[in-house]
Amino acid sequence: MTTSSRTLGSLFDTFDREAFRLETLDDYSRSGSVDAYRAFLAGQDRPDGYNADWLEEVKGLVDSGRRIYRVHVLTRPLTPYLRFELGWGYVTNATAGEEFFILDATDRPNPLVGVGDFWLFDSVTAAPMSYDHEGKFLGADVLPDDRGPEYVTHRDTALAHAVPFANWWAEHGE
Repeated sequence: MTTSSRTLGSLFDTFDREAFRLETLDDYSRSGSVDAYRAFLAGQDRPDGYNADWLEEVKGLVDSGRRIYRVHVLTRPLTPYLRFELGWGYVTNATAGEEFFILDATDRPNPLVGVGDFWLFDSVTAAPMSYDHEGKFLGADVLPDDRGPEYVTHRDTALAHAVPFANWWAEHGE
């Protein structure tokens, strides 16, 4: 597959071992799950079937021996969106085998200042993601594979400073 024909979606169909995501924003409320976020804000229970398509995709990938994991860089106090994403999204998605880590920069410097959101596939192919100032997803640019090493460095830095989500949530969950 040539670089020009690769899309973020096609990378999910073709990766062999692992897909890593770095999340850096405090609010993705305009990028998906808008109805679920509104329900969360209204104090409603998580709807049946919440995030079902992603759960099915993750479970299939994990069951085939592939790993999906992410680090979210954040500070406390959590925004309403992060309370939703972590409390509903991460807790739910973990049931399908997705792994989550938190890099909490509340009481220490953020080691990834200036690094934005991205996916990294098989430690080779990076896809930086763009968002507007309100957290709306604008798209992803799949980079040539020779750019992969810089994103491997970002991933490794994130993981070196992060803790497993379950441990962090047990201490800081709201």
